[in-house]
Amino acid sequence: MPRFAANLSMLYPEHGFLDRFAAAAADGFDAVEYLFPYAFAASEIAARLQAHGLTQALFNAPPGHWDGGERGIACLPGRQAEFQQGFLEQALPYARTLGCKRVHVVAGLAPAGADRAQLRDIYCANLAWAAAQAAPEGIEVLIEPINPRDMPGFFLNRQDDAHAVVRDVGAANLKVQFDLYHAQIVEGDLAMKLRQWLPTGQVGHIQIAGVPERHEPDTGEINHPWLFSLLDQLGYGGFVGCEYRPRQPGPGGTSAGLAWLRRWRDTAAAA
Repeated sequence: MPRFAANLSMLYPEHGFLDRFAAAAADGFDAVEYLFPYAFAASEIAARLQAHGLTQALFNAPPGHWDGGERGIACLPGRQAEFQQGFLEQALPYARTLGCKRVHVVAGLAPAGADRAQLRDIYCANLAWAAAQAAPEGIEVLIEPINPRDMPGFFLNRQDDAHAVVRDVGAANLKVQFDLYHAQIVEGDLAMKLRQWLPTGQVGHIQIAGVPERHEPDTGEINHPWLFSLLDQLGYGGFVGCEYRPRQPGPGGTSAGLAWLRRWRDTAAAA
C-alpha cells in the first residue's frame, strides 16, 4: 500500500502552518510535505514532527523571490551563487534538522527569448553541484516537471526531459519527482509512464491530485485507485504526496474530503 504524505501547503488551510501537523496526524497521515519551511525555525518544525510521529517526506530548496513571481532559480543565468548559498545555508541545514531525505530543486521560469540550451547547461551544472553536496548526508535532490497551464513558462514540463537531465548529470542521488497531476495534463498515458520510469530507479517521489481542478484524487479523470494498485505491483516504496486543494473550503474540509483515503486503506486492509 502506498505511503501517503499530506501536503501542508495545500491541506488544512483553516489552520496555521504549525497546527497542520497535528491535523494531518489526527487524520492518519504518517508523513508530510510542503513547499517551504523557511518562515519557521527548523527546530520548531522538528518538534511538531516528533510530537505527532510524522516523517518529513519532502520540501523545496529556496526558489528565489517566490512572492514576486519567481518559481525557482536553478536554470537562470547569473543566479548560480544565490542558488548555491540557499542550498548550503538553508535547504541542507533544514533537511538535517528535520530528518528529511529529499529536497526538490525548483527549475524556474525560462526568461523570454532565452537560449534553452544555455538554461539547460546551467540547470544541469547546478543540479550536479547540489547532488554532490547532498550525497554525503544521504539526501536526494529531486527535479519536477510542472505543467505550463498552472505555471506558464516553467522550464521543465515533461517526464522524458526530466529523466534525460538525470541521465546527463549522472548523480546517483538526483531523481525525478513524478507528479501524476502535472503529467496527466501535459502527457497522459500515466500507467505506461509509471511502467517506463519506475523500474529505472530514477523516481524519488510521487504526487497526486484530481485533474482538472486539482481537488481530491477521487474527483476528475484519473483512476487513482487503479494507479495505486499499479504502484504496489511495480514495487514503489516511496511516498505519495497529496498535493491538492480541498474542494470543500473552511474548517473540516480537508478531513471531510479524505473519504478516498479511508476507502483505499479499508480496501488494502481487506486484500
